[in-house]
Amino acid sequence: MAYPDDLLSSGEHVVIHKHPHWKMLIFPVFWLLVVVALGIYLAGLVADQSWAFVALLVLAVVAVVLVFWLTVAPVLRWRTTHFIITSDRVMYREGVFKRTGLDIPLARVNSVRFEHSLMDRVLGCGTLIIESASDEPLEFDDIPSVEKVHTMLYREVNDNPSDDFHPQGA
Repeated sequence: MAYPDDLLSSGEHVVIHKHPHWKMLIFPVFWLLVVVALGIYLAGLVADQSWAFVALLVLAVVAVVLVFWLTVAPVLRWRTTHFIITSDRVMYREGVFKRTGLDIPLARVNSVRFEHSLMDRVLGCGTLIIESASDEPLEFDDIPSVEKVHTMLYREVNDNPSDDFHPQGA
């Protein structure tokens, strides 16, 4: 999904647009399965009772609330979190109801590095750390293909057309 062009400056284009890694969805899916399995089990236990209708209604309400809280909200948070590198800046946007954003002009980026644990390496993600003119380095967790993002960001920060290699006679 491309980032909306009307939010970019003139002449600016998107280089990379990523959502957090899918590993953030493991626990929401796990909780969905647990709530559904437990709901079915409890519904089976109360099905033969005289008060089954009220119990099933309460179970359904509790299950819907839990699914929304433990599954739908984290999936929406994941879907509305964007890490974007453009030709001019690094942008980070997150939130559903309360939207927050961070922009770092590429000219203010001092260094870029990444970290990933063994599990992150297996899953293909990691933490991107950007040091800029601010006091603290900014860490962006769960960036998919963090090494490629690191390389692309480094190239964008240090891309100077006058230092490109031009073979003799070309």
